[in-house]
Amino acid sequence: MSAVIDAQPILVNASRFRAAHEGEWEQLDTLVTRIEKRSLGRLSDDELLALPLLYRATLSSLSVARETSLDNSLIVYLEQLCTRAYFQLYGVPTSAWRQLGQFFARGWPRAVQSLWRETLVSLLLTLAGTVVGYLLVKNDPTWFYGIIPNSLAGGRDPSASAETLKAVLYAEQKDALAVFATFLFTHNAQIAVFSFALGFAFAVPTVLLILYNGLMLGAFIALYAAKGLGYALGGWLIIHGTTEFFAIILAGAAGFRIGTAIAFPGRRSRADSAIDAGRTGALVMGGAVIMLMVAGLLEGIGRQTINNDLTRYGIGLAMLVGWTAYFYLPRRESADD
Repeated sequence: MSAVIDAQPILVNASRFRAAHEGEWEQLDTLVTRIEKRSLGRLSDDELLALPLLYRATLSSLSVARETSLDNSLIVYLEQLCTRAYFQLYGVPTSAWRQLGQFFARGWPRAVQSLWRETLVSLLLTLAGTVVGYLLVKNDPTWFYGIIPNSLAGGRDPSASAETLKAVLYAEQKDALAVFATFLFTHNAQIAVFSFALGFAFAVPTVLLILYNGLMLGAFIALYAAKGLGYALGGWLIIHGTTEFFAIILAGAAGFRIGTAIAFPGRRSRADSAIDAGRTGALVMGGAVIMLMVAGLLEGIGRQTINNDLTRYGIGLAMLVGWTAYFYLPRRESADD
């Protein structure tokens, strides 16, 4: 009986508390809902002035509700309302299109610029692997079989004739070229993803993957060069390879940033260092995926419509200059920065 008597004042206080403040909550809820569904410009000047006052009053109500242990449903409602109001007052609500524009205009290029050291290392590893792969296969063609998997070679190996290799490059065997190009693109996409994803292992797997990708490129160059088709292979590769290999190099750079952040966190904790590196790496990797998609489109265009070597080289070099300018040319600061 005494427990029931002790509980009665709390119920009365809860009812009075609701009656005294529910109007403020409903008013704030209405304003926030209007902002979420329409825009901040739909509020009048008086409503804009009232918004922060209602938010602070509701925040105070939430504090009282927690302190006096009012019913849980009311506390949850006030928490959600305060969270919604906070993001409208202090957040930076932008549309998905605006966020996408900011990603392409500033977010992605700046992330790439911040990884210039890692990008240089990734590029040098790729070039080193390419040179080693070329020299190995040039001096001993049997190395080709140890570097290139049979599933990727598909008959394009030292035993193939120059006519067979040339037919693939100029779409004279369209089915064979389509299979080869698709497999090559899929393989390079996997290299890019794994180079980034395995960066957490102190970047050791990333180093090996980037080197191996260069070895494969060098092996193919040596194979075609030995048949007098080095220039033709370069034209076929450059039209999409400048974008595709650039994407792989950037993915490797992102993996290096994560690996070095974990291995050498400095005065910060490894977790904090890895989180920051992960944010930058994710931006770069997100853009690298887009580059791989662009490379796939370029490869399809080059395979189906362009058989002139000079045109292929021109498009490839234009893409290289374009990507380099996009990432590394200085940008004017905007009001949003």
